[in-house]
Amino acid sequence: MSQTRKHSLLESLVNVALGYGIALAAQLTIFPMFGIHISFQDNLLIGALFTVVSIVRSYALRRLFNRWHQMQRHGQGATRGSHH
Repeated sequence: MSQTRKHSLLESLVNVALGYGIALAAQLTIFPMFGIHISFQDNLLIGALFTVVSIVRSYALRRLFNRWHQMQRHGQGATRGSHH
């Protein structure tokens, strides 16, 4: 059974939400190492913008792989049936 679009989106959202906290902590640690000093609010905004990009990317890739899996499964099923 394939994963529904709603489940794909939910999984992507949970994954990115957890990653957001880690990424924000990384930004707060790494940016100053490179001389980048911005406000906490700007760090939150930058993290939020990258989070939106990540959600779209993750969802789109999951749907693409799900489609490929379905096409492969249906193609193999038709191939097996023609050999008998």
